[in-house]
Amino acid sequence: MSIKVRVPPALTKGASGSDTLEMTAANLSELLAGLETRYPGVKKSICDEAGKLNRFINVFVNDEDIRFLGGEQYTFQDGDEVLLIPSIAGG
Repeated sequence: MSIKVRVPPALTKGASGSDTLEMTAANLSELLAGLETRYPGVKKSICDEAGKLNRFINVFVNDEDIRFLGGEQYTFQDGDEVLLIPSIAGG
């Protein structure tokens, strides 16, 4: 599926280029693999040691939290807009 992906520069370690990408991915796993190809090392910023999405990374598809759409099993549709947002915490 052809999707638009917005990735904040904080996750791509300042890599040059637009923060909005056109990508082809059927699901979150394929999206993460595609991001790793485009930005080598990015998976270390967004995935745990097992390769699963870190709990502090929020993924939204068309403004809906992917957790409420089926999580990692959600199948992207043509034209979906995906946004990856790192959580911010402090104290």
